Amino acid sequence: MNMKKFAPVAMTALLFGSAVVPVASANEKPTEAPQIQIDPIHIFNNTYGTVEKVHTGEKITYYTVKDGDQTNVLEITNETPVFDNTGKKVDLKEGDKIVAYTFANKPQKLIYPPQFNPDVVIVETEEVGFVEVDYFFEDLKNTYDILKLNIGEKTELFNSQGEKVTAKDLAEKHLVVFYTASTKSIPAQTTPSKVIILENKLANTVENTVEAEIAAIIEADSYEVDGTKMVPLRLIAEKRGFTVESTGKGAIITKGNLSFTITRGEKMFGVNKALHPLHVAPALLEANKTYVPIEFVEEFLK
Repeated sequence: MNMKKFAPVAMTALLFGSAVVPVASANEKPTEAPQIQIDPIHIFNNTYGTVEKVHTGEKITYYTVKDGDQTNVLEITNETPVFDNTGKKVDLKEGDKIVAYTFANKPQKLIYPPQFNPDVVIVETEEVGFVEVDYFFEDLKNTYDILKLNIGEKTELFNSQGEKVTAKDLAEKHLVVFYTASTKSIPAQTTPSKVIILENKLANTVENTVEAEIAAIIEADSYEVDGTKMVPLRLIAEKRGFTVESTGKGAIITKGNLSFTITRGEKMFGVNKALHPLHVAPALLEANKTYVPIEFVEEFLK
């Protein structure tokens, strides 16, 4: 067996945090910057009100929005999507009644009145039209299981860049859904007129950071066995959200409905109830640490 340890390199982990900004209710007069109330399930902060003042900067236009005694400021750029409640693109102007949706994991400025950089703004009109902005699961039900989408032939589907997508692209995404009617069932069902995928840029950044950390782990801690790079199973699997349980002679790796059974010294491994081969058998190349071919983590631990 030809075995070579790869040289280690430095690994930098990026840490992300978000500041929490206070928000006062309509009946309170805050003495300090108020707290944003983030719903534990919904991942958007919603800003309601009427646009009362517009200040145009060089690259950002600031819209002062009032709802009773509550004042918020929206930072709008040329890239901020603004639609009316029927799905038409519109320009935001003074007097508009709006709902702005901002990903709750976005850092907020510690200033008062609260200032948001929304991910989508909806302008209310007198035309018939409803909007749902939420995360939708694989079956296209939203987080509270209140609304289910049935995509029709005439439903317009776009990503955040305005490019056309297909119905299968909507699963497990944050969506802006425009519709005019729904059933009275539980959950209510609707065939929307338009659906737009919202990109959570911070989530994408975190995902890219995890992959960067995994790349650094592989660079720092890997062996070459018979021409195959062997990498530490537990470190990488747990980075990608899997649970790893030692069996004494290998490991069981699980995530959701997926289950992998790895046995050291055996090229065949289990995927739920099926068996798949590896080019090189998993091995104990360091004490208490199982290594697997890199093909396993690249093809199966996604």
